[in-house]
Amino acid sequence: MKPCSLTLFAAACLASSLDAAFYGAAPDANHPWAVHDENRPQPPRVEPAAVVGGAPSDAVVLFDGTEESFGNWVHARPEEKRKADWVVQDGYLLAVRGAGYIQTKEQFSDCQLHIEWSHAQQLLGEGQKRGNSGVFLPGGIEVQVLDNFNNPTYPDGSAGAVYGVMPPAVNALRAPGQWQSYDIIYRRPIVRDGVSLDEGSMTVLVNGVVVQDSTPLDGGGGHKKRKPLNQPYPDVGPVALQDHGNPVRYRNIWLRPLRPRPADGGTDGRLSAAATTAKRAEIGAEVRASAANMQGWDQMMRLLESQMYASNSAAWDVCNRQVSESVEQFKDLSTKELEIQRQQVMDLHHALSYLQRFDIIAADYKPAKELREIADGLGWLKQK
Repeated sequence: MKPCSLTLFAAACLASSLDAAFYGAAPDANHPWAVHDENRPQPPRVEPAAVVGGAPSDAVVLFDGTEESFGNWVHARPEEKRKADWVVQDGYLLAVRGAGYIQTKEQFSDCQLHIEWSHAQQLLGEGQKRGNSGVFLPGGIEVQVLDNFNNPTYPDGSAGAVYGVMPPAVNALRAPGQWQSYDIIYRRPIVRDGVSLDEGSMTVLVNGVVVQDSTPLDGGGGHKKRKPLNQPYPDVGPVALQDHGNPVRYRNIWLRPLRPRPADGGTDGRLSAAATTAKRAEIGAEVRASAANMQGWDQMMRLLESQMYASNSAAWDVCNRQVSESVEQFKDLSTKELEIQRQQVMDLHHALSYLQRFDIIAADYKPAKELREIADGLGWLKQK
């Protein structure tokens, strides 16, 4: 295989792609991607809302102030057993005493939830009897809604508390009569065969202030009782709003599903050895497939790259032959000719050295040794 001549532009492009391919730490037993891996999927584009608190482009809008959007909800209590219904009034949802909970028709899992709520300017009652309601995430874990702007109660039942689990770090409520906002990042507990794989977490911002910071859910909490860590939780469930007998108002409710965690089959982050092996095999196959559409030098470099994900004997046979032929041809070049091919010599040297450093190819791989001798003999390895 004859080393190809490169224009300055093409050389720059190739060097950039090679730097990306053999740059950060290689995949390992728990990470299917290399560090700074450009084969990793690009994040999808999401358009943020024009105003803070508005729904981004990928959000599921659960209530936008219209009767039509109230159709996303159902009363949890059968009609014959409830004394009233929630109502849409002046662009908000109003909890009516005796109506019971409402919940979304659609079911969700881990999510980002935005919701706004308010009370009348003057509410009667003290403690848990003043402006009580709640936002229930899939699986039934509650973030408390309560008027405790100037109304102390038990801390793990305050507004912004993960109810029965963790008080809010601070009281960030506005005075009654003003709208409050919750931004909630919810990761449900994951229990499989009686074993807690992830106890879940909740992050809550009240009016833009962090009051729960990846708070462990500790079984899920609730009223007066703790729950065991290994209590099963559903993979999906509705979002629910509580009628606690107080006229709490809600508006601007939207939700974004979150990407799956490794315990849910996600491929970002630290994975199990089995999941990593499977994902590396998948990535390696994709890289080899892309190499099939290339020729010559580009194909050789792409096949070398594929080896860091998963060893494939057929691909290695092709690649090894191409590498060996290239090094033999480099050995036959004059110094002047090698200077012209310097970029390719150094790119291949860099790729082979990288693969040796991470034990992907043998430390005594002969073409790598011969290429290093060529580069070193010309003083290229001493130059930064």
